[in-house]
Amino acid sequence: MKYAEIAICLAGIALLAYWLLKTSLGRRALADSAPRRNNMPFYLAPILFCLSFATVSSAAMIAGELTRGLPDWQSAVVDNVVSCVGATVTVVIIIVLARAHFARRLRGFGLSIRALPKDVIAAPLYLLAARPLMMLAVKLTIDIAQYASDPEYQMQQHQQLELVTEHPQLLLRILVVAGAVVIGPLFEELLFRGLVQTTIRSFLSETGNRVWLAIALSSVLFVTMHQDRSHWPALFVLGLCMGYAYEKSGSLWRPIFIHAIFNATAVVATLNQ
Repeated sequence: MKYAEIAICLAGIALLAYWLLKTSLGRRALADSAPRRNNMPFYLAPILFCLSFATVSSAAMIAGELTRGLPDWQSAVVDNVVSCVGATVTVVIIIVLARAHFARRLRGFGLSIRALPKDVIAAPLYLLAARPLMMLAVKLTIDIAQYASDPEYQMQQHQQLELVTEHPQLLLRILVVAGAVVIGPLFEELLFRGLVQTTIRSFLSETGNRVWLAIALSSVLFVTMHQDRSHWPALFVLGLCMGYAYEKSGSLWRPIFIHAIFNATAVVATLNQ
């Protein structure tokens, strides 16, 4: 397994180096990035972003009330059901808004069925190229924490992965996998890449450097949705990768697949342990 991880890391470094050389260290990477024409009000994405936070908080409160006195695994089941329902409702709202405000409707938003085969192939390559930077972010986070506060510090596992580790119940594991691999990537990519990043890009302008700024800002907002701050540096790199994939391809399926593969890999690794 160790040799396989080294081989994957080396392949990622090679891909990243090739991309850097081909794009003048990324400066020309988005020179041909096409704008997404829309008449979406600027305030729409921030409102939906705030509502999504409110939905998550409300879902947690509802789940807490419904699960008083239940065993931990049953509480986790209810919590995951409520979260998945809330995320699904938000996905439907975003799709309705995209149909109403984007030129060419869902195709202009980046949900063209024709792009699926190409994006399925491209997504693992994007994630492979981003992997060395994510691993570096994780290592730096651990090293800084150990130097600054606790020499024995180790990065905590994601809360959902801890559930999979602690509870063997099949229903709970199905819900966690569905939320992590399907519903979560759809919800977060439609919100952060589809709406938020597009809104920021439209507000700034259409130059290549401004596109990178939109990607960075949407990635910052993306990481704030995750509770464990120790994961933020690596998730920021992942957000940059997914934001770039969206701008480069014009397809939302590509960042959705990148996100899904990343989460699926984490879940499979946890289950194997």
